[in-house]
Parts: sequence; structure tokens; C-alpha cells
Amino acid sequence: MGRAGRRPIVGFAVKSLGKIIRTVQAFGRELSRKNVPMVSPRAPSIGIALGGGFARGIAHIGVLKVLEEEGIPVRAVTGTSVGALIGACYCSGLTLAEMEDVAHSVRFTTFARWTVSRFGFASNDRMVTFLNRVLKVKTFEELRIPLGVTATDFNTGEGVVFHSGTIVDPVRASCAYPGMFLPVEIRGRYLVDGMLSHPVPTRPLREMGADRVLAVHLKGTWAKGGAPRHLFDVIGQSFAIAQDAMSSLWKEAADLVIEPDVAGFGYDDFKRADELIHVGEVAMRTALPQVRQWLEMPVEEVPAARTQSVVARPAPMPAD
Repeated sequence: MGRAGRRPIVGFAVKSLGKIIRTVQAFGRELSRKNVPMVSPRAPSIGIALGGGFARGIAHIGVLKVLEEEGIPVRAVTGTSVGALIGACYCSGLTLAEMEDVAHSVRFTTFARWTVSRFGFASNDRMVTFLNRVLKVKTFEELRIPLGVTATDFNTGEGVVFHSGTIVDPVRASCAYPGMFLPVEIRGRYLVDGMLSHPVPTRPLREMGADRVLAVHLKGTWAKGGAPRHLFDVIGQSFAIAQDAMSSLWKEAADLVIEPDVAGFGYDDFKRADELIHVGEVAMRTALPQVRQWLEMPVEEVPAARTQSVVARPAPMPAD
């Protein structure tokens, strides 16, 4: 057969091979699409970081009250000092009405007793009885909402975040205000108030997987002008100054910071619970439009194999 006769056969073979290659490529693309999980939008998980402030922390109840009334779900909570106490109560399952009742009944002596010690003037060991009576569960694993409780290692300055084990001692440690309360020993480490490492625990909340971080900062002063009245004014005002100086560290990890107007309240104004709850409500209602915008802007759901849900990580130092 001559060259002219072979050309049609060669051309036909090349065309057929081209069709086969295109078919295989199309099949490969289709197979790839089937192997990639569908990505669908979901509402962002909102977490709330509750700062410290002694009795002023009752304002946190007002913040949580508004979120609940408006149907805005809180998927994770972190707390420092009184924020840890409020967070533990809320995450354990107390209703807001129950929390308000508790707020009306507590006083400084509910949590503390004066003592003679070179480490401080008071012990918060009464908090053990209080928390065992109030909390509806006793371990982090039983909480209805994931919770992170912050404390500070007295010797290293390291911030410690508890997510597992018993709840009571980590909350005590988080509330162990230096100079006033004795440090709390947990597993051989002496721990003091979490506000030294996490004044408002926004970064631990990010690490727990929250898409949006709402920070509640109880900005107040101890001094009322003029000379300090006693040692606690000196200690408290000094820490308030330090907290203001380091505020940029935790604010960077927050999507929104709200500051209830607690300036006119004393650190021990437990008797003004109604007013404190009210200022918390006012601050949260002012911030509602921005929080609602979060819910209107869904985030992409991560494929199932890589989903990072809002679940507390194991604690670097379990409570027990």
C-alpha cells in the first residue's frame, strides 16, 4: 500500500487516540469532584470572653441575659477571675433567673474568710462549698457549653487554661487575687488570678475554635481620687494600671469589645446586683447590631475530615 493509502488510517488512529485521552481526562475531573466534600456555609460559632472585676462581674449576667433573650447562641465561654465564676455557673446549666437569684444573695464573705498568712489576707476556700452547692455539674466534661478557666502560675508567670477535670479548684485559682487571696495549689503548682496572664481571655477562646470572639471588659478603678484608703486600694489600682497597659494584647484577638459602665461601682458592691445586671444589659444591647451582622455573614463549613468544632482542648494541666 502506498503512502497515500496509509495517511487516512494514521489520521483516524490519531483522532481516536485524542478522543480516548479527552474521555479519560473528563472522567478524572468528575472523579475528583466526587471525592471533594461539599463546602456549605454555616452560622459562625460565637464565643464570649468574660473578664475579671470582683462584684462588677455581676454585669456579665446582664450581657448573657440579652444574648439569650435575642436567641443568639453562645458556643464557648472563657473566664478570668469573676468571669470564670460566672462562666462556670452559666455553662453548668444555671438559668439566667437562677444566676440573678444567686447574685442577689452573695456577699464578699460568701467566697472569702479573713486569715493570718504571709501569702495574703484572705482565703477563698469558702468558694468550694459555694460552688459545690450552686453548680449543676462538677467537671468540665459535663458542662453543656465548653468552658476555659484561666489562672497564672505564680513561679513562671505562665498563663494556664483549664478545660478538663474538676471545676471548683481552677475557678478558685482564677479568683486568687494576689495580695488579697492566698494562692491555690493544683498538682504542685501555685496559681494566682488569671488576670495577670489573660485579663480578658480572648486568645484561649480563639484556640477553642470560636469564629467570632465577643470580649467583655469590666474597666474600673480602685482609687477614687486622692490618697489610697488602704492596702487593697494600692494593690487594686496598681493592677488596674497594668491591665490598661497590656489591653492591646487581648484586644487583638477580639472581634468586638464591650465595656459595661461599671466605673461607679466598688469592687465589693455585691448589694447593687440589679444595677450591675442592668449596665451589662445596656452595653450588650448597644452592641447587638454588630453581633447580628455576624449571623448574617455565614462562614464556610470546613469539610468533614477537617472540621474544627468548638470543643475545648485538653488542659495542659488537668485540675485533678
